[in-house]
Amino acid sequence: MTTPVATPWILGLTGGIGSGKSAAAEHFTTLGVDLVDADHAARWVVEPGRPALARIAEHFGSAVLQADGQLDRAALRTLIFEVPEERRWLEGLLHPLIADEIRDHLARARSPYSILVSPLLIESGQYRMTQRILVIDVPQSLQIQRTLQRDGISEQQVQAILKAQSSREDRLNHADDVLVNDQDLAWLHGEVERLHHFYLTLRGGRS
Repeated sequence: MTTPVATPWILGLTGGIGSGKSAAAEHFTTLGVDLVDADHAARWVVEPGRPALARIAEHFGSAVLQADGQLDRAALRTLIFEVPEERRWLEGLLHPLIADEIRDHLARARSPYSILVSPLLIESGQYRMTQRILVIDVPQSLQIQRTLQRDGISEQQVQAILKAQSSREDRLNHADDVLVNDQDLAWLHGEVERLHHFYLTLRGGRS
């Protein structure tokens, strides 16, 4: 008779742009932790053939589609950034679908705990799916510096992204664990490993 596998508890992993949450998430996966990326789920729900894409094209018109039928993200972004009501309409359509997609993937996790990594974990309410929250935190000046180096965008664009994301204070208020990522990558990996060993001792995300 096989022993039933305990359902993994879910760790929410978030951080502002340029905080290094992707590097942290990647190291957790090398340690054998199953991970679902909310950004990937957001892309899956608007793939050609999925109902969401048809609804978006119906609402915004064919200008938001590329010639091959894929979603033209840049065109859509322009439309929703200028009109808050349109952004709310889109979020109302996509957030429940993204949440279903995330739940579906998390349900397949086999590691002792699994991770939901999401830049909008707090704002979107996705944190309610998790039992514990890890925030990768970084001083704002370093966030801006890293993002400018990585993405080659203007400081003005970085500031606009920072404004759209949850405030640092709000993220920290929700955090159970905070990793201040202001050192090098080797140090970050060491901290992730330390947290991983701690998480393996938890049941349901609590000690």
